[in-house]
Amino acid sequence: MRLLMAAALFGAAALYGQENHSHQVHTVAGLGTVNFPVSCNAAAQAKFRRGVALLHSFGYEEAAGSFLEASAADPSCGMAHWGVAMTYYHQIWAPPTPEELKKGSAAAALATRTSAKTERERDYIAALAIYYHDADNTPHLARAVAYREAMKGLHDKYPKDDEAAIFYALAIRGTADEADKTFALQKQAGAILQEVLPRNQNHPGVAHYLIHCYDYPPLAGLALPAARSYAEIAPDAPHALHMPTHIFTRLGLWDESIDSNLASAASAKKRVAKMHPGAASFDELHADDYLVYAWLQRAKDDRALGILKEMRAMSKVDDPQFAAAYAFMAAPARYALERRDWKAAAALQVSPEWFPWKSFPYAEAILHFGRALGCARTGDVAASENEIAKLGELKRLAPKKPYDWAAQVEIQEAAARAWLALAKGEQAQARAMARSAADLEDRTEKHPVTPGPVLPARELLADMLMETGAPAEALAEYRAALQVAPRRFRSLAGAAQAAEQTGDRSTAKRFYAELVELTKGATAPRPELAQANTFLAQK
Repeated sequence: MRLLMAAALFGAAALYGQENHSHQVHTVAGLGTVNFPVSCNAAAQAKFRRGVALLHSFGYEEAAGSFLEASAADPSCGMAHWGVAMTYYHQIWAPPTPEELKKGSAAAALATRTSAKTERERDYIAALAIYYHDADNTPHLARAVAYREAMKGLHDKYPKDDEAAIFYALAIRGTADEADKTFALQKQAGAILQEVLPRNQNHPGVAHYLIHCYDYPPLAGLALPAARSYAEIAPDAPHALHMPTHIFTRLGLWDESIDSNLASAASAKKRVAKMHPGAASFDELHADDYLVYAWLQRAKDDRALGILKEMRAMSKVDDPQFAAAYAFMAAPARYALERRDWKAAAALQVSPEWFPWKSFPYAEAILHFGRALGCARTGDVAASENEIAKLGELKRLAPKKPYDWAAQVEIQEAAARAWLALAKGEQAQARAMARSAADLEDRTEKHPVTPGPVLPARELLADMLMETGAPAEALAEYRAALQVAPRRFRSLAGAAQAAEQTGDRSTAKRFYAELVELTKGATAPRPELAQANTFLAQK
């Protein structure tokens, strides 16, 4: 380590790479191991390492505190300000808010002014400065791509600096187009992470970013080892306890998702009680969103309802950002829609009223989607039309870049219009609209924060085909939906019922049996389960 620091102090990139080959790592209690030497004093280095470990688990607020402590311990530590600036650039989540951009730009400028002692450190600082440069006039995505290319140069210059590789992989993943079904950039980032993985088995960023790279139906299985190790690597990070459930949700591993999100929510509660007494944690809400989804698949509706009651009792949030907005809107909508409680869906309300909903039109759209479906399914055509009109307004307000939220609202609008058409007796048009919505959803991809569509459009198409007397076509669509979202209660039940109606008792038996197995210990008297048990009891 002393040789490594000496190399850094003299800016000798070659010697840095030579010494890094020995891969001296430092374990940060409860947060994993990192290998990021900087030319700051020992006290500052310890704080810096903790900040980096937290950064890799998206513990941004706490990471900023550690970096500021590093700066206080060594005012000449330019990388401490780099760390602070990094905490305002949430590459996977969303572009910085104007306030975050202001703070991040100030920290990046301070990092540049605090002359770092090594060329490598100056390169890290210069790369990040590119992202914050001319932020008022240059779009987020253009700056993110410029930062990615700067990190490529840094990675090429220091090929044995695994942190450079890991941060470069994150930059690649952060600029991936979610609509690109080749997943080219995701695979590129994943390959870099897989290359450094053997040397970084306990690194929080490697496991974390592999999950993000492979959080897609065709790739999710590749991330299962990372998903099952990440929580053990960083057990003190609420996000690390939650993040594996992205993969568990993709694969329909509901019990693993439930266990992980319960742990994440508990950890988030403990942390927010120390940092923001009296507030709820957005990390807790994010876990709650996934918990409600998973409990509903297991037909444990009472547990899902318990989560909703906890959410309704919240009076403020530590960080009113998108993950919180999405959870507040999606969880109650799921509770109504997954259970086919159309009356409850039609009566969904904005909650909580104190949340800054104007900043999140794409989250608010979930409410109106649920209402539109509920009204259409209960025959209130006029009310459904009003809700669909509101979806159109929100679609125009929703951003198209860097993530195309407008397209997601358009899918909801199209699916709702299909059910409205059916309510009006326009069967042919309704089917065509439902198929169009499903095809559009197939061409897009969920936002990395969300567990999935509130109701999949292809599943809704299958439902419509069942209701309009086309069970064979419906079975094909349910099967297609299950390829994307395996072990979903509604799709399994629908597939079983469709197969039964076509006379394919063997297929019906298989789907009914899977549904019964999925819902062992169910606490809800779902009619689909009664039908499954009746069918399976027949000789």
